[in-house]
Amino acid sequence: LAPEIPEDLYHLIKKAVAIRKHLERNRKDKDSKFRLILVESGDKSLLGMRVCSGWRRFLLFVPLIFFFPHLISVLEMHQNSTVEDLHHKQTKKFDHLVLGPPAGQGLRDRLQCRGLKALNKTRRSTSSGNSNYGDGIAFVTVFATYNSSIDRQVTSRSNDLVTVGKMSYNKVEGSMAILNIFFNFIQVMMPKSNIVVITDPASELPVLRNGVSVFPIQGEYSRDKLMLQRIRSYIAFLQSRLEDHSQWQGKNNHYVFTDSDVAVVDDLGQVFSNYQNFHVALTFRNNKDQPLNSGFIAVRGTPDGLLRAKVLLQEVLKIYSSKYLKASRMLGDQLALAWVVKSHPSFDTKRFTRRQPFVEEIGGALVLFLPCSVYNWTPPEGAGQFHGMPLDVKVVHFKGSRKRLMLESWNFLNSSSSSNISDMLCLILKSGRT
Repeated sequence: LAPEIPEDLYHLIKKAVAIRKHLERNRKDKDSKFRLILVESGDKSLLGMRVCSGWRRFLLFVPLIFFFPHLISVLEMHQNSTVEDLHHKQTKKFDHLVLGPPAGQGLRDRLQCRGLKALNKTRRSTSSGNSNYGDGIAFVTVFATYNSSIDRQVTSRSNDLVTVGKMSYNKVEGSMAILNIFFNFIQVMMPKSNIVVITDPASELPVLRNGVSVFPIQGEYSRDKLMLQRIRSYIAFLQSRLEDHSQWQGKNNHYVFTDSDVAVVDDLGQVFSNYQNFHVALTFRNNKDQPLNSGFIAVRGTPDGLLRAKVLLQEVLKIYSSKYLKASRMLGDQLALAWVVKSHPSFDTKRFTRRQPFVEEIGGALVLFLPCSVYNWTPPEGAGQFHGMPLDVKVVHFKGSRKRLMLESWNFLNSSSSSNISDMLCLILKSGRT
């Protein structure tokens, strides 16, 4: 950081700047001025005295002229430092949650909160959804760790630490903490389900937990191509499940492909039991440009369901590669998915505005469309178009800048024996984007 400038030195520098400008402005016509003095006075001695006097004043400023560039540099450093500090203060993220009024208060079918206590309880599924008719459920997510020099630099920056409860995380540790909390929510809500982590074979992923397995798939998992690779990995995984299906002895295993920054807050087995007639399930919202969110894709584990889901994703991959490679690295797959769905001749996009589940045949696959407000709820949309949090919410998605809120939510849920899921959802509802 630039050193602080004493006030008197600061004013001296400003005067020096003004003097320098004055000298440069008068340097060209000084000879003519001296001649004018000579003519007017008619006294050569007076001219000599004035010239000497002028040179004395000039010599006094000679040292200042030599040091002037250095003084200007210090002044500029000080000014730039002040601007950068101001910008840093304006853009710095909060190191704590900022609570505000919860959306949806007074609405009958929305969560009502007083402080961080829920006045009405969210509706939980009563059936054991992942075992009620003999089929299992596995959650599948794509996750990669990086060990580049950039990541090591990020890890070493103490000012990048995020403290939640008694734990502090740098960026890499925070990503692993998010992944583990993703596991935690699933194993609390659906203890009989399994979790599969698709990752790069070269990725250093320390996963030591019952019910969690690592499924390496070769590919390009760099940050700028991760969404493209995710679709490829989903396709490869579905193909492997198709090949192994004969070993399941008549028992199906359904799959829920999700981002790792989601919290499952209810049993999702009812998706497969309540809606029997679908191959693939997607989540939708009333968003003209991005009506579908790829952070939640459910696939029925029958041979037909696995095959048709694979074919649908292959079409999405084709459109992504041909039309949306230049899109933002986090949007290309969603734009491609929406293009495949909306380009179907019989599809009515007005159905995205009604918040009711519906089934449509897309490219030979029966696609179940589920509302994001229940199966992919996110904080900013929750305060906006969702008008609060529905009482039957099942998945909360901490996408984008809301990762810290996921850490805070799990810490809150486990900080007191009196806290429950509904209270935790009040914390989420009041916290917005932090």
